[in-house]
Amino acid sequence: MNKFFTMLKTELKLSFRGMDMVIFALCMPVVVTIILGVIYGAKTAAPEITYTFLEQSFGALSTIAICAGGVMGLPLLISDYRQKKILKRYKVTPTSPAFLLAVWVTIYAIYSLLSLCLVFGVLSIFFGCRFNGAIGIFLFMYLLVMFSMFSIGLMVGGVAPDTKTASVAASLLYFPMLIFSGATLPYEVMPSALQKIADVLPLTQGIKLLKATSLGLPLESVWFPIAIMAVVTVVCGGIAIRFFKWE
Repeated sequence: MNKFFTMLKTELKLSFRGMDMVIFALCMPVVVTIILGVIYGAKTAAPEITYTFLEQSFGALSTIAICAGGVMGLPLLISDYRQKKILKRYKVTPTSPAFLLAVWVTIYAIYSLLSLCLVFGVLSIFFGCRFNGAIGIFLFMYLLVMFSMFSIGLMVGGVAPDTKTASVAASLLYFPMLIFSGATLPYEVMPSALQKIADVLPLTQGIKLLKATSLGLPLESVWFPIAIMAVVTVVCGGIAIRFFKWE
């Protein structure tokens, strides 16, 4: 356990020095939240609905860091360490490469949870938003969405032959999900044709899941998103484990 926390501390320092995750996982969600807050303020999502548009957007905003860390950060980090032969060197030490992967997943989970707290803090303090659902259920679903997105990153980083390929694949997944899933551009303001395209993206289903649980909507409406998240986690995680390249 001491070894885990020592490596976690070291990798976390390296991550902060790089500043990429600080910008995209911590600063970017707050900036998007403030922009939406200035635009929509205390407007309700619809005349017959009691929660505000920002309260409806909380679930989506909380996934920006998950997408940045899981879909973009993990593939680039894994492929970079592989290309620099760092993973290969770990094979001859008592610390396994799998142990290093656990450290990275923990780091990106920390970023995601910090971002969640920052987004909710901005929404509640500056825009008067309330949390309408059950916190325990929401956090459980949040972890499900988080690990499903992380499994995608592990799969891409695990099977990509080099950093360039991993970067291209991660970008092709990251930017469409960030823009069209509802994480930054609200799903409700999209044209119906674009919504149908967005529904194909796994993060869109994850956002629907978080939106429902944060608003306290009946759980009967989220079984399909739950199934999608579970399938993504199992399939992508299985591929990552089966075909992962250490060198």
